[in-house]
Amino acid sequence: MYAITIPEPGGPEALVWDEVPDPVPGEGEVLVEVVASAVNRADILQRQGFYDPPPGASRYPGLECSGRVAALGPGVSGWAVGDEVCALLAGGGYAEKVVVPAGQLLPVPEGVDLRQAAALPEVTCTVWSNVFMVAHLRPAETLLVHGGSSGIGTMAVQLAKALGARVAVTAGTKEKLDYCAELGADILINYREQDFVAEIERATDGAGADVILDNMGAKYLNRNVQALAVNGRLAIIGMQGGAKGELNIGTLLSKRAAVSATSLRARPLGEKAAIVAAVREHVWPLFADGHVRPVVDRELPMSDAAAAHRVVEESGHIGKVLLVAP
Repeated sequence: MYAITIPEPGGPEALVWDEVPDPVPGEGEVLVEVVASAVNRADILQRQGFYDPPPGASRYPGLECSGRVAALGPGVSGWAVGDEVCALLAGGGYAEKVVVPAGQLLPVPEGVDLRQAAALPEVTCTVWSNVFMVAHLRPAETLLVHGGSSGIGTMAVQLAKALGARVAVTAGTKEKLDYCAELGADILINYREQDFVAEIERATDGAGADVILDNMGAKYLNRNVQALAVNGRLAIIGMQGGAKGELNIGTLLSKRAAVSATSLRARPLGEKAAIVAAVREHVWPLFADGHVRPVVDRELPMSDAAAAHRVVEESGHIGKVLLVAP
């Protein structure tokens, strides 16, 4: 098969479409013939040499894909050759074939195109596990999503609105904020021109956000805590603004607030399978009834993954950038 390899870390040009050995499914695994994958920030970090795959994972980038089941490994039940699926991966999505633990497979949701289903596994699993399983967002509460026009952000807006929450977003352009409003966002904050702490306080009559989904990390840490409501929950899922920050414990105590930080890629298989099962139960029906949909900015050939990485690094896109296999 062909796959995107990274012979040496570097810029987008470090991504090389090359012939490699076919993967073989082992016990409890499924071989998927890939139709499409999607670009995630973690892929860029891996390309740069800062985020190695966990032990045992494919060394090729790609944390999600869609495609068709090509073969079943020993001990696999509930799936058949030819099934159209999408999958959460620890690596290997930028390839014509990938091996997936059976617990990380999902059927393509009703009403979703097979290619565009590649945009779903990482964002749905990240949002559901952090916003709902960890932070326990409830109807009528306020969720603040940083980077509301990103793949994660567009899914968080849709899921929170579908389940009855009020949603605030930050983004850097009017175009991105307008798109978030189309998805249902109630409070629109241009982080280049407005202070999100002040805007959240104003929009909530001083109460603050009940849950904040944050991809910035250190840069926003103290301001996020300031923006929290009493009993608020801050869920950190990224470090785009740095890894080390200073936290005002006094503010946290006064609000009886909680800070959680999670990653998805290196979790044990059982934990990933539990998240995938929860997404299938709670999120997949929302696609069927039209409350939630994939948000795809563009599709590019998988062999031109370098161009897709440039698009994501320039941050002008909305939603996900897909890589379509030959």
